[in-house]
Amino acid sequence: QVQLAESGGGSVQAGGSLRLSCAASGRTSRNVAMAWFRQAPGKEREFVAGISYTGSNSIYADSVKGRFTISRDNAKNAVFLQMNSLKSTDTAIYYCAATPFLVHTSASQYGNWGQGTQVTVSS
Repeated sequence: QVQLAESGGGSVQAGGSLRLSCAASGRTSRNVAMAWFRQAPGKEREFVAGISYTGSNSIYADSVKGRFTISRDNAKNAVFLQMNSLKSTDTAIYYCAATPFLVHTSASQYGNWGQGTQVTVSS
């Protein structure tokens, strides 16, 4: 079992930046794809970004493309989400998730989740 713990959330004004971190512990393996999802109040959890287990491939939701960057450091069992040019519509709880091998955009494909970190963007 892999435990995931997010950090780095907070409150920021529109146009600002935040960097989220996700630390993995337990039965970690480099053969896992990692992803960030988010859930705003009253909405379903949605895919934000994902990265392959080698770090060579990443995919993004259209809503964050060009503003967010996902990266990982396998030596530290960590994945990051750099968020720039934040908008009020980015306000949500952000979750880190892990799944074997391939990145999926569907939350149902991920068996390991963190507790989430709140991001609030004020306009």
